[in-house]
Amino acid sequence: MQRFSFNRTQTASNKTPRKINRNLIFNLIRTKQPISRADLSRVSGLQRSTISLIVEALIAEGWIVEGAVGHLPRGRRPTFLEINSRRAIIALDIHPAQTTIAVTDLAGRIITQQVVLVPDGATKALNTIVNAIRKLLAAHEDLAFDGIGISLPGRADLNLQKLIFAPNLNWPVLSLKSKMERATGLRVKMDNVANACALSEVWFGASDGLHDLVVVNVSEGIGTGIFANGQLLRGENGLAGEFGHVQIDADGPACACGSRGCWEVLASNRAAIGYYNALVPNSTGITFDTLIKLSQKGDKHAITALTRMAENLGRGIRIIAVALAPKEIVVVGDITTVWHSFGAIIDSQMKKNAFTKSPILRPAYDGATARLRSAVALVLGEDAMSGDHQA
Repeated sequence: MQRFSFNRTQTASNKTPRKINRNLIFNLIRTKQPISRADLSRVSGLQRSTISLIVEALIAEGWIVEGAVGHLPRGRRPTFLEINSRRAIIALDIHPAQTTIAVTDLAGRIITQQVVLVPDGATKALNTIVNAIRKLLAAHEDLAFDGIGISLPGRADLNLQKLIFAPNLNWPVLSLKSKMERATGLRVKMDNVANACALSEVWFGASDGLHDLVVVNVSEGIGTGIFANGQLLRGENGLAGEFGHVQIDADGPACACGSRGCWEVLASNRAAIGYYNALVPNSTGITFDTLIKLSQKGDKHAITALTRMAENLGRGIRIIAVALAPKEIVVVGDITTVWHSFGAIIDSQMKKNAFTKSPILRPAYDGATARLRSAVALVLGEDAMSGDHQA
């Protein structure tokens, strides 16, 4: 089965327009389903003959299906198109102590998900995750799975299959790829979570893929994914975008990378928990989710901790805005669930003393599950658009 590619890195060729048009039509169907061929032509601006060729190919390849037939006062009755709901993807959002595993459809909608606690020890950690995936596959035998996507909390050399930089991760996550492929027979795609989220914003989000954007993933640490000039920027050894380890305060707390006062030790979820623990000494064991809930109930210490986190988050984002001048900056992570309370603080810090026009700053759509959708985008993106590859 052929797969899609939304990564606009292909060189110019006589196949490029076809790839772009396939991508356009598939995403129009995904976002506007159910939709007729005639409406696709009107919305896309493509000729009906072009629409017909692309649609027939997508149906033959199993990406889309024909649904209900519409009613018109006269003329041919339109047949509506929609994404094939029988195809699915396994998405993993890896964290140091736990992993979220989900079954999603091709539109990134979550069918089911669960959180798996990762035990100590490499073998136990790998076996626990693989067994959880096997159970999900068995529970959804009626679906055809296209693959497994994994969002990683670190930078990896995907060619050599080794982690280059992952200060918060202490187990061999890259071993999951070969182990999962052997255990399930499905192909596995993985990438740094911030990179994957940047691609996901183009594939699933509000970004059009034509303007530069930066995704800031806020979790145990902070990572950034940079989408510029129509492609993802990786840098030497895949290390582009490690703004989380730019020093903000030389006298700040020690960071897992070996430096002090890095952006992530001042503005991550862990930083906010640390601020709260300093205000409430007997609060050991509190989670970031609990901290958010306390702030929503009006807890002054939780609000103070999250305000300080937001201020430092905005300070780091200002560096990105000045250094890269993207069209927009998208924040991913649990902090987006209280964006209405703290987003303005982040935005004001970003704009402080800025000498250039500030980018659009916004939370990712449904930011709490954006990392799972990014794993879906990794699977969908692999060589599918060209129509030249078979599963």
